[in-house]
Amino acid sequence: MGPGRAPTSEPATLPSYAAPVKTGQLTTPALVVQRDLLEANLTTMSDALPGRRLRPHVKAHKCTTLAAPQAELGHSAFTCSTMAEMEGMARAGLGDDLLLANEVVDATRLGALVRAGARVTVAVDSVETIDAAASAGVPEVLIDVNVGLPRCGCPPEDAGRLADHARLRGLVVRGVMGYEGHIVGLEERATRKEMLEMSMELLVAAHQRAGGEVVSAGGTGTYDINHWATEIQAGSYALMDTAYGKLGLPFGQALSVLATVISVSRQWAVADCGLKALGMDHGDPSIEAAVVLFCSDEHVTFVPEHPVRVGDRINVLPAHVDPTVAYHRHLHLLDGDDVVQRWPVDLRGW
Repeated sequence: MGPGRAPTSEPATLPSYAAPVKTGQLTTPALVVQRDLLEANLTTMSDALPGRRLRPHVKAHKCTTLAAPQAELGHSAFTCSTMAEMEGMARAGLGDDLLLANEVVDATRLGALVRAGARVTVAVDSVETIDAAASAGVPEVLIDVNVGLPRCGCPPEDAGRLADHARLRGLVVRGVMGYEGHIVGLEERATRKEMLEMSMELLVAAHQRAGGEVVSAGGTGTYDINHWATEIQAGSYALMDTAYGKLGLPFGQALSVLATVISVSRQWAVADCGLKALGMDHGDPSIEAAVVLFCSDEHVTFVPEHPVRVGDRINVLPAHVDPTVAYHRHLHLLDGDDVVQRWPVDLRGW
């Protein structure tokens, strides 16, 4: 897939097994994805942000098999969070334009990717991380700017100084990036827009100081209202979770954790899907027609609206997709009750 590949609004078409198995044959807990919803999500985003307007963030799904149809829809530049993700994407032939949106103090592995033919850009927010990129042979950087999230990123007023240092070290400064992660999940759209404007004013000011063509920002919660960024780093839109599901976005809940009811009492039921199968930092999971009481290591305890029996299968909807996927080795692609593909979560780990 070359960088000039034209985007298409044709629906994403995902592969199938010749002989599907049934969900009842899966060992639970199992990560399952409804194929029709995934296809619709990919196409909806492609129509909204065609081509290089979207740089999908692979941290949300950690699966090169899922990244491939994103590239086929014209999104051939990708965002990564770890060097393992960068290496996996390059191995899969998806290394046309990879951004590590994270600072590293040893960029040796990134330099190896460059020498192997991948286009690699790394986020930097200090002299030390710039020097690490230069020493490893990584030729391109984005100046990472703090736009309000208390995480990485330099003060906006330092962006010019850092860009000058990068150029003195022989690096190409492609532009700036700044992640409004403290904003993307706010449920009130008007508040998201108001706070986004304040954050992007900081990023635009930094861009004026740093130079370059790229302003990289955004996420699934701001993909349609961030008009300042030249590219949006959304990732969760493909699979979705219940936290983003509260925002009224045009993406369906494609992913869930299939679980088995293992105990039933008069007051509650228990299924085999707990803390070790779910990302819990955004709150409890959800179960349709049930109230979740709590999760423990290997259990979710819930009160169903209708009677359930031991052995029943239920779908548990995670509140945060990214860490949920990282707990599992495979995504099982479903067409109704048929498991039509099993995709490795091959970008797990570091």
